Amino acid sequence: MTPVVHRLWTKLPRPLDPLRSIKVKFGITVVVTACTAALIVLWGYPLGLRARQTLPVGLLLSLVVMQLIAHGMTAPLREMTAAARAMARGDYTRRVRATSRDEVGELAQAFNTMAADLAEVDRQRREFVANVSHELRTPISALRAVLENVADGVTPATPDVLESALDQTERLGRLITQLLDLSRVDAGAAPLDLADLDIASFIADVTAEAAAGHPDVAFTTDVAPGLHATADRDRLHQVVANLLDNAARHGPPGEPVTVTARSGPDGLVLDVADSGPGIPPGERTRVFERFSRGAASGPQTGTPGGGTGLGLAIARWATELHGGRITVLDTPSGCRIRVTIPSHPTTRAPR
Repeated sequence: MTPVVHRLWTKLPRPLDPLRSIKVKFGITVVVTACTAALIVLWGYPLGLRARQTLPVGLLLSLVVMQLIAHGMTAPLREMTAAARAMARGDYTRRVRATSRDEVGELAQAFNTMAADLAEVDRQRREFVANVSHELRTPISALRAVLENVADGVTPATPDVLESALDQTERLGRLITQLLDLSRVDAGAAPLDLADLDIASFIADVTAEAAAGHPDVAFTTDVAPGLHATADRDRLHQVVANLLDNAARHGPPGEPVTVTARSGPDGLVLDVADSGPGIPPGERTRVFERFSRGAASGPQTGTPGGGTGLGLAIARWATELHGGRITVLDTPSGCRIRVTIPSHPTTRAPR
């Protein structure tokens, strides 16, 4: 079948699509085929034609009528076969015409959904490889340059030079940690080690670590006195540490990053706020997806912030493990992300 004929054939109407059962469609096809052959035979009698003359014509017309009526019954299956072969070659753009309401139509709709999911996974994989390759290349190149200069005697091994090399190794370490966290996400919901946490002490420890990694950022805390919560310390540490790192990288230099903790009607409420450009409303859901880096990946200057787009995705994963939720709030300026941990966390599979 030539491409032109194929396109015309695929555009033909499918009269049986409204029917919800393929069994009914088969029954109607058989009845119409038999009636067409019988009518041709009966039509020949008044003209003096014998059955052996009209029966072949009737059968031929019956086949034509059957092809026209049953056109939509098997076409989705052929389209799915062609689309599956295209996917095997790496083409995830093919879709199946899913106008039928029977079992084959439901299969076609499920196939289209699967194809869209595979296309999104392939897109994320490509972005992930590009992002991680860039993130690995930058600190490795900088570290190599420093070490080569020191080894060649061009640059003396002063504390400042060694500190610069240490910064690059720490950047590599953070990337490896995020990739390990991502592997836990792919492995499914990790069990929670729930314990009673002194939130003031916990926030002080996390902000101290963040301050060591971002010495040019001022971290301030506002924790309700005597606040306690039941949570997994390591998982909650992932949430707050990633939010602080995100705020420090996207906020303007010299401006503070504020951590607020209080008790709410649904449990522990943690807010992390910065004075950066904020997140547009259209991207506030997407920023929690894997490998999403938003409209700008750095501070207001638009320079790269060194992120892989994994931090907020890991924060959402750890929050949802507790049965909580994480959202971006509406603020006049800057960005404010709220995390709510229920009073009695129960492990829930992340989305």
